[in-house]
Amino acid sequence: MDLSSFLTSLGTSFLIFVVLMFLFTWLSRKPGNTVVYYPNRILRGLDPWEGGSMTRNPFAWIKEALYSTEQEIISVSGVDTAVYFVFMSTVLGILVLSSIVLLPILLSVAATEEAHKLADASVSNGTFSDLDHLSMGHLKEKSPRLWAFLVGVYWVSFVTYVLLWKAYKHASNLRASALMSPQAKPEQFAILVRDIPDVPEGQIRKEQVDSYFKTIYPDTFYRSLVVTDNKEVNKIWKELEGYKKKLARAEAVYAISKDTGKSEGTRPTNKTGFLGLCGAKVDSIDYYTKKINELTPKLEAEQKATLREKQQNAALVFFTSRVTAAAAAQTLHAQLVDTWIVTEAPEPRQLLWRNLKIKFFQRQVRQYVVYIIVALTVLFFMVPIAAISAFTTLENLKKLLPFLKPILKQKAIRTVLEAYLPQIALILFLAFLPKFLLFLSKTEGIPSLSHAVRASSGKYFYFTVFNVFIGVTVGGTLFSTFKTIEKDPNSIVDLLATSLPANATYFLTFVALKFFVGYGLELFRLVPLIIFHIKRKYVCKTEAEVKAAWFPSDLGYGTRVPGDMLIITIVLCYSVIAPLILPFGVLYFGLGWLVLRNQALKVYVPSYESYGRMWPHIQVRLIASLILYQVTMFGYFGVKKFVYAPFLLPLPILSLLYIFICSKKFYHFFQHTALEVAAHELKEIPNMEQVYRAFIPPSLSSEKLNHDQFEDAQSNVSRTAASLA
Repeated sequence: MDLSSFLTSLGTSFLIFVVLMFLFTWLSRKPGNTVVYYPNRILRGLDPWEGGSMTRNPFAWIKEALYSTEQEIISVSGVDTAVYFVFMSTVLGILVLSSIVLLPILLSVAATEEAHKLADASVSNGTFSDLDHLSMGHLKEKSPRLWAFLVGVYWVSFVTYVLLWKAYKHASNLRASALMSPQAKPEQFAILVRDIPDVPEGQIRKEQVDSYFKTIYPDTFYRSLVVTDNKEVNKIWKELEGYKKKLARAEAVYAISKDTGKSEGTRPTNKTGFLGLCGAKVDSIDYYTKKINELTPKLEAEQKATLREKQQNAALVFFTSRVTAAAAAQTLHAQLVDTWIVTEAPEPRQLLWRNLKIKFFQRQVRQYVVYIIVALTVLFFMVPIAAISAFTTLENLKKLLPFLKPILKQKAIRTVLEAYLPQIALILFLAFLPKFLLFLSKTEGIPSLSHAVRASSGKYFYFTVFNVFIGVTVGGTLFSTFKTIEKDPNSIVDLLATSLPANATYFLTFVALKFFVGYGLELFRLVPLIIFHIKRKYVCKTEAEVKAAWFPSDLGYGTRVPGDMLIITIVLCYSVIAPLILPFGVLYFGLGWLVLRNQALKVYVPSYESYGRMWPHIQVRLIASLILYQVTMFGYFGVKKFVYAPFLLPLPILSLLYIFICSKKFYHFFQHTALEVAAHELKEIPNMEQVYRAFIPPSLSSEKLNHDQFEDAQSNVSRTAASLA
């Protein structure tokens, strides 16, 4: 790509961003769109327009994002979001400091090198790209100017070490401040107990758990909640809730008909068969009321049976002191590693109840199996793609779906399907990949949603780095020069040396597209806007349905963090080879910080809170990217036949030592709660009954179920502790 083509691509991306930003400003002013652009503020009962001004300029959101404080982010979106912005600002700092030194020095060193032209170093038009003159590839082999680039590798590495160390301390302080909050949080008074041994003869499960923990913690033990198999009760509960929503919808339709038609209105009807497409036609209000009346006693009966007969080998144990809960979560309770395993309890809303009963050794086996599946998916990415493509061939479709034969005989349809079906299959596979990785993470037996998201995020990061960054760099080079390599196998080293910097132009465009178009679409929220208005006009009949149509998601750490990590990996690896990529990295994380700051304050609503536990995983992957960068540079200096390339060998070793020290110094606090933090004074004595009931699943929560009916899965042993509630 020559300079004019690159500038055209960059200018087009910038123009798209400007257009999207002005569209965002225009559409966000309209009252009907406030629930799309300001849902977070609306849910908190605040004015969407920061004071009600309807004459906001297009850049008002930038000022609001810039002047927002970290405490505002925490109060609105939680500690996890604040820690994510620590990551964004840290990477931004790394790239800014790297740019200050590398850009003026390395660009001038490369640009002033005597013009040269290798035999096989031409591009398609037979000349060096203009941008190649500003890269390390422009230097001759064994050139003494390579010293400047070698020092640049050290500069980037040490800047990363220093800023990541400060960021780790800052993230640790944010977590400590949140956990020392005087406001009582249910999960701070509970522990999760798994792998409970078989019940002794003459006892029931709740008696076993109660006696065990009351013996160890006689003064602070409050109550236990034995985990049950809720599959059947969940099914009935979801069915009942579905009928309640349908009844509310039918009543709303009936009310609307009174206003728009006859005064007596028209009662809605529906068919009772499959998806409401067949069967007898009945009055909707009467039918749904009847179903609710039938399912309510059935649910109550199943709740009692579940609590009495479907207890599992796991429980939640509650204490009246959060210091005791924190100490218990990091204490060895049994001689055997696979019995009475105790960990901190996650938030009630993020418990993965199905995984709690999975036994210790089964979790270990599942974990290794999942790792193997992920490794095979990463290494042999084209295998599942080929399988999907084979499955979606027209011949196979004819065999699997015979009714399509008449349609597939049409020449025009056949031509289109043959041309686009494999590509559509690939796009769908990539779209479902994050969900597939999250499913695999949950299959490991992980007990909480936040932990599963962290695990899937790590898998997705390695997948994207291997298949996008390494795949494009190595694969593109080998395929484009295959004929030359076939004629002269000895030329592969020279070809890699000249082609690696050339790929930097591709990644420059890729990064520019990501931050201009990607963040422009993030701000504009085109898809949520369209979906909301379609649902509101054609689907929604009740206020609950309207709210469900606009209710926002969270930041989506499972895919957002790996996407950002891919960008920092690309920018780091090309920071010395082609320093011109650094300003684009700065723009990506700078613009991303602004746009996502706005979204965190006004749009997204967190679905869980893990108090910054994502940070150690982010830091480890940042160091992994740094090591990849250091190894890449060592290899590239070798290709350039620079005899002093071994001076880079200490860097990967230093990076491994660095992450080891960070792990030993900081990580344990992200895994457990420090007792000095848990001992911080509470604002008031917690209501232990509310703490306890926060963990009862919705399908088992019922006002009609009193303590006696819950007695088989719950206990109330410490009357003294109960009196504190």
